[in-house]
Amino acid sequence: MDIRPATNANVKQAVPFFGVTNMEASLRFYIDGLGFKMKHWWIPDRAEEHPDSRIRWCWLQRGDAAVMLQEFLPEGRPKETLGTGTSICFMCEDALALYREFKSNGIQTRRRPFVGNRLWVVPLADPDGYRIEFESPTDAPEETEFQE
Repeated sequence: MDIRPATNANVKQAVPFFGVTNMEASLRFYIDGLGFKMKHWWIPDRAEEHPDSRIRWCWLQRGDAAVMLQEFLPEGRPKETLGTGTSICFMCEDALALYREFKSNGIQTRRRPFVGNRLWVVPLADPDGYRIEFESPTDAPEETEFQE
């Protein structure tokens, strides 16, 4: 059996896939608050199984970054807290510019932006508690907090 390693070019993108409890709230956060655009979506065909005919799954994108969201059916919602231990870092040119944009859209950060690992970190949490961080390189000293 000839098993050859796949080339690095074979892997194109990692896309977080979040189960969400309220698609409308999540779409407001990601689209209205963070500026993502909906590229793909799925509305169940069979109205008898899903009479509300709402979006159940979608692919949201901003620049080259993307997330997928799928709403749990009420009987399939997990009992544990969502997002625990999950942190997605979006690498950016200017995380502080995004911080200002998000703030003007009414989005609150988990804490004031700070420098960690030579990066400005803008820490957010989505409606289900998934930790979302937008980060960009900096020469500012570690643990510096952003002052407006």
